[in-house]
Amino acid sequence: MAPPIADRLLTVDLSAGSVESTPIPDGWRQRYVGGKGLGARYLYDELDAGVDPLGEENAILFMLGPLSGYLPGASRYAAITKSPLTGCFLDSYAGGEFPDSLAGALGSHMGLLVTGIASDPVHLVIEDGSATIEAAETWGASTVETARAFPNASVACIGPAGERQIAYATIASDAGDHHAGRGGAGAVMGSKRLKAIIAKGDPPDGLDDLREAYTTKYRETSTGQWLRASGTVETIDFANEIGALSTRGWSGGHFDETDEVGITTVEDRAVGREYAEATTPGGYRVATEEGDYVPRGATAMSLGAGLDIDDFDAVAALGQTCDRLGIDLISAGSAVAWTIKANAADVLDRPLSFGDPDGARALLGEIAERESDLGDALADGVEAAATQFGGRDLVPTVKSMELPAYDPRGAQSMALAYATSDRGACHRRARPIEREVFDGNWGADRTAAEVIREQDQRSILWSLIADDFFGDALDDLGREWLESVSLETVGELATVGERVWNVTRLFNVREGISREDDALPATLQEPLGTGPRAGAVVDSDDFDSMLDAYYRRRGWDENGVPTAQTIDRLDLTELTEDFDHLHD
Repeated sequence: MAPPIADRLLTVDLSAGSVESTPIPDGWRQRYVGGKGLGARYLYDELDAGVDPLGEENAILFMLGPLSGYLPGASRYAAITKSPLTGCFLDSYAGGEFPDSLAGALGSHMGLLVTGIASDPVHLVIEDGSATIEAAETWGASTVETARAFPNASVACIGPAGERQIAYATIASDAGDHHAGRGGAGAVMGSKRLKAIIAKGDPPDGLDDLREAYTTKYRETSTGQWLRASGTVETIDFANEIGALSTRGWSGGHFDETDEVGITTVEDRAVGREYAEATTPGGYRVATEEGDYVPRGATAMSLGAGLDIDDFDAVAALGQTCDRLGIDLISAGSAVAWTIKANAADVLDRPLSFGDPDGARALLGEIAERESDLGDALADGVEAAATQFGGRDLVPTVKSMELPAYDPRGAQSMALAYATSDRGACHRRARPIEREVFDGNWGADRTAAEVIREQDQRSILWSLIADDFFGDALDDLGREWLESVSLETVGELATVGERVWNVTRLFNVREGISREDDALPATLQEPLGTGPRAGAVVDSDDFDSMLDAYYRRRGWDENGVPTAQTIDRLDLTELTEDFDHLHD
């Protein structure tokens, strides 16, 4: 049975209290597919340059893909908005049960566009292809408490951090097990007084033969086998082995106690897996004093190695604190690390040291509550705190987003991946480190080509929306699947990925982003302190060569602006009315 065609969008204006169903404009499904691509196109149209991310004029989209609920692998949805942390385009993803329930609840709609600000806190209830705005009785509750208030529905919600508009607040689903984590989409929900989206729908049925065939194929890929064996928590071992694991606030590249917080201990402590029956069983579920917890790779890397904490229970407790508050644990770990280093450098007087989980946890609560000058400053990100107190280069950021724990001094390709990521420092836009470490240094042109290839491919996968790990099993980037939902004329899918990446670049350029922002901080020109890559730096001349090659291959000018020829080739001229130089 073929799935129904999702060719509409639900639009909710919280200021007016209205809900409207509108058709997706002609040709947009073919050119942008869904998910990231379609969401980026809508956001570009909805916003003017310079809109306050926490103001009434910002919009947030909750997008699915044309095959949501059908593809093997972990289902995901995309939260798409203008980031309060970076001021740039933001797409953030979360998996679990919520995306499947949302797909069933939305019916013929590809997603949900929310504008305006409610006068009082509200929930949005999605059911039978429509949305209802209801008063939120859960304002002030944790993400776990909010989800438990709706036992017969699936919930995506914010916690106290989102309510207080912490710039890296998350949107939590499945009672805090999954988060649309980076960039502060939860803060945008908080600014709109939107506490939760309640999806009341069953996962869609259909495409059984195709799903069964690709489920088997996915399980047989090396990625599928790795996920079944260990999941992402094993990434700390990989990063540690190659000397690219950020430790003690970016001072070293190796953590001696990896086994204490990584896969070895997780397997010993496991009481089950995340999903009972699935293409991949998800992460390990462990029992802690505060309840079951599914640790991710970022938990061990950012809150363990990054803060020099080698006690598994202490790291898990920090992760659970972030999950319940609804706060991005990568940015949270960087905020704690910055405070430790700022105290040591006499930038501020806040006694806190590496290896102190109790002090770290207290600071996280202070940030989420904005209850002190330091907590309030850190709530807006490390750069905001450094602007107020000093210590600008203590912890690295790109476009104001704190780096994840893969240190680019241990793999130069990650320097370019971070610098050119469309949402700020991000390892999910491209992760060439996984190949570069086995091939040796690629040189500028090869590095640029590899980063671009991954960015475009992930743009396709996140427009479908497919689990990016599932991409290894897709033939022809999913054309066989797209034919099942009447997108067989979508054209060359590689062009779709490139088109989507250029839409987000045009959005960011309109917001003032240029080559000056596609840069890495001076922190990474200091020698790495420990590990196999001890002494390594990100050489500024080598980096400039990589960025030049990247712009050249992208068809962007020397300032990182897509050229008129690139705009023409990708059929994006309708987006460039604000760029006079592209029409000379």
